[in-house]
Amino acid sequence: MATKTKKETNGVATKTQFSKDTYLWWYEQMLLMRRFEERCGQLYIQQKIRGFCHLYIGQEAVAAGAETAIRKSDKVITAYRDHAHPIVRGLHPKFVMAELFAKITGCSKGKGGSMHIFTKEHNFYGGHGIVGGQIPLGAGIAFADKYTGNDNVTLCLMGDGAVRQGALHEAFNMAMTWKLPVIFIIENNNYAMGTSVERTSNVHDLYKLGLAYDMPSFQVDGMRCETMHEAVASAAVRARKGDGPTLLEVKTYRYRGHSMSDPGTYRSKEEVEAYKKLDPIEQCLAVIKENKWLNDADVETMEAKIKALVDECVKFADESPFPSPDELYKDVYVQTDYPYITE
Repeated sequence: MATKTKKETNGVATKTQFSKDTYLWWYEQMLLMRRFEERCGQLYIQQKIRGFCHLYIGQEAVAAGAETAIRKSDKVITAYRDHAHPIVRGLHPKFVMAELFAKITGCSKGKGGSMHIFTKEHNFYGGHGIVGGQIPLGAGIAFADKYTGNDNVTLCLMGDGAVRQGALHEAFNMAMTWKLPVIFIIENNNYAMGTSVERTSNVHDLYKLGLAYDMPSFQVDGMRCETMHEAVASAAVRARKGDGPTLLEVKTYRYRGHSMSDPGTYRSKEEVEAYKKLDPIEQCLAVIKENKWLNDADVETMEAKIKALVDECVKFADESPFPSPDELYKDVYVQTDYPYITE
């Protein structure tokens, strides 16, 4: 990536080492995530989307910045705030929308819904509804890569509420003992399901949880793609060399409630507005405009392009059929050719 001129974010001049193409990709992907999730919020109210629904609005830089730091062959696994990650991995968003509509054309055949998005083709392994359930799974995926001798890494994302699960400590211990190529990422948006970090533990800096296992552990600004990319890229180099896992506590923020049923009354309007001044999309756009890579007309064109894409996704999902009743009996077991497994 070519070194470019300085950028200015929130009045602080810094140097950027990322190319025009990278910034434009970040901006387009984050804008798609934002508009997709905003439409999901509307569709949920219209009862087009049922069940639970957790929006990623405000946290887009985490997914976008991490993606440019890894390979397509690397693996990603996360919790149930999972609509954005498969999209940034390359899955067409219409298949995510269809899954949210519980349609057979969805990426999980309409059987997973909002919290269980998967796309094997893009090495995205969910979407998990059990709080913290993905943490040992992420370590296991990394173990498989180490066992087969490739140099892939696994990004295992979790929320700040999930770090209270005992499985985290077991996974951390094994990951360090076996030097697994996994990057644990805590998306710390401050509130878990609605209870602040300060009310759940005397350890407020969550990256310190990794220090008990001598795991390299760092706090990262999750409202900027640049800092996300740099942190993940550094951790990936360590993992590919065989030096084991890294823990990143990513400081981010969700503008909406924990889920669609959460009004978010436990935080002030002033707090939310303060974080909106750090909006990751606006920070990225500020660099783009400073370098004259897009003008206002270009931005309007991009907005129209994204709107049309989201409209296409909704149309595709709306017109797709629901699964037939016999789908209940499919995908329960996997047929294999192993000789020791009999019918």
